[in-house]
Amino acid sequence: MASLKDMRVRIASTKATQKITKAMQMVAASKLRRAQTAAEAARPYAQKMDAVISNIAAAAAGSPGAPALLAGTGRDQVHLLLVCTGERGLSGAFNSAIVRLARERALSLMNQGKEVKFFCVGRKGYEQLRRTFEKQIIEHLDLRGVRQLGFVNAEDIAKKVLVRFEAGEFDVCTLFYSQFKSVIAQIPTAQQIIPLVVEGQSGNGAATAYEYEPEEDEILTRLLPRNLAVQIFRALLENNASFYGAQMSAMDNATRNAGEMIRKQTLVYNRTRQAQITKELIEIISGAEAV
Repeated sequence: MASLKDMRVRIASTKATQKITKAMQMVAASKLRRAQTAAEAARPYAQKMDAVISNIAAAAAGSPGAPALLAGTGRDQVHLLLVCTGERGLSGAFNSAIVRLARERALSLMNQGKEVKFFCVGRKGYEQLRRTFEKQIIEHLDLRGVRQLGFVNAEDIAKKVLVRFEAGEFDVCTLFYSQFKSVIAQIPTAQQIIPLVVEGQSGNGAATAYEYEPEEDEILTRLLPRNLAVQIFRALLENNASFYGAQMSAMDNATRNAGEMIRKQTLVYNRTRQAQITKELIEIISGAEAV
């Protein structure tokens, strides 16, 4: 059985850990507000961009001059998985859930005879994926030095993807990230961004017809690369909010668990101390009677 001194050290160590997890929870809660606001503000713009491009793409459907970002390469053999995760851990299943979704997609594609490549954004996803797919990771971008995410970060990623697409290195690109719903709910999401998936017109009425100047193909040539950056930027913001939400929840659970552990350790310590005191009293009484 551990000595009373060892028990006191364990209790003090657990209390110190509890203070750290509580502080991390408060920091995550503070950063979550800003991250959630930024993610929610980006959604309407990204959705409207999708709607505009869908309308223009519908008008340009079947055009021989349609951009490759919309029409694709005509093949479906090489897939690039753009996996966005966090730079740090201590966030529950946030990173592993995104990696699991990407890994399942990769294995499914490989079973179909497709070639899979990875572009990793974020240290944690890269560390997990390289255990299985090290030779298939063609690029890794680390954002640890970025204090505040900006559109320029998404543009940089989009440019790297576009350079590889124009060089014919892949046919289809799918973006993986975690969509923020709440502190306790983050949804791993896969979104095909090259070629762009154009959703059909909703509703029973006829779609509104527009006349474009310049022509649809020329507008799409300008809009599609920007839309790629917009969708990646949205994913980065959603990921940022999801990370702090997951970390806040994980640190709250860790703080509660530490409290429960302290309670149990203190109970054992008190019982052991009481038993030791009782034993010493018995020895003293026995010694006095012997005299």
